[in-house]
Amino acid sequence: MEPAASELTPYYRLDPDTVLQAIDSVGLLTDGRLLALNSYENRVYQVGIEDQLPLVAKFYRPGRWSDAQILEEHTFATELALAEIPVIAPLQIMGTTLHHSNGFRFALFPRQGGHAPELDNKETRLWLGRFLGRIHAVAATRKFKHRPALTPERFGDESIATLLQGGWLPPHVEDAFSSLSADLMMHIRAAYDRTSHCANIRLHGDLHPGNLLWRDGPFFVDLDDCQSGPAVQDLWMLLSGDRQEMQTQLADVLEGYRQFYHFNPAELQLIEALRTLRMLHHAAWLARRWEDPAFPAAFPWFGEPRYGETLILSLREQLSAMQEPALELPYL
Repeated sequence: MEPAASELTPYYRLDPDTVLQAIDSVGLLTDGRLLALNSYENRVYQVGIEDQLPLVAKFYRPGRWSDAQILEEHTFATELALAEIPVIAPLQIMGTTLHHSNGFRFALFPRQGGHAPELDNKETRLWLGRFLGRIHAVAATRKFKHRPALTPERFGDESIATLLQGGWLPPHVEDAFSSLSADLMMHIRAAYDRTSHCANIRLHGDLHPGNLLWRDGPFFVDLDDCQSGPAVQDLWMLLSGDRQEMQTQLADVLEGYRQFYHFNPAELQLIEALRTLRMLHHAAWLARRWEDPAFPAAFPWFGEPRYGETLILSLREQLSAMQEPALELPYL
């Protein structure tokens, strides 16, 4: 049976009037101004409010998270904000942070301006490290009950199955991808086995530079992918360049981080494994969302044969990277 149109294109009914009606339904008076913001997994808008500052409305992708999982994200963000950590947490309106309207679930957030952080700046890295240490100190005080964990099975095995079973790779690279992915998962599991004694904590989970704003200091946004996992998952995406550059960056981040939270050096062995899992998961994410019209428009290269060839080359580089010595814990 073919999936229903509402499953393939879950936002087909989310027009401007529906967005504004949803905001009005929680007792706010919109002024008609509506600006779509850059988001693909969810739909996010800046909404004008009568006699108030604009708000940001996030409409959650139907079917992705349960209400309990979304509310757990909101609770985590609120915990961090109450600890005076600059996380943009959802607003509580009418006694809740999660609202329902016309079949959609949404949350409202204060608008926060800012620009991308200058990660090549030592002081910026120190500052981010300090706040990440504070985030993890709060995160470690309790566990998620409903949010998933970052595991090789979820990010690796399931992603590989999506790409192979869905025919998303050109035929001439399928065998190479199948063989390569088996080798990748062997090394990923070996890294997880070596660090099996490391604790899993609550994480932001997707702390790439696009989820950081800078305005007289950092602001952490979009906990939509918060999950349980090793602490280093929230650190490694701040590192880039060659080995020496990443070693220098790591030293700065950890100098700030360890002022507020301990870091298990064994987790450094997971960095390239986590990078590989993210690459596999991203490719599968594009495949799973391809029927959403926003995705072919934003990622047209995914449907071209060259993408499969490029993916193979990148993953081969990751296979080599996972066989290199891990970054070293800097002496602080």
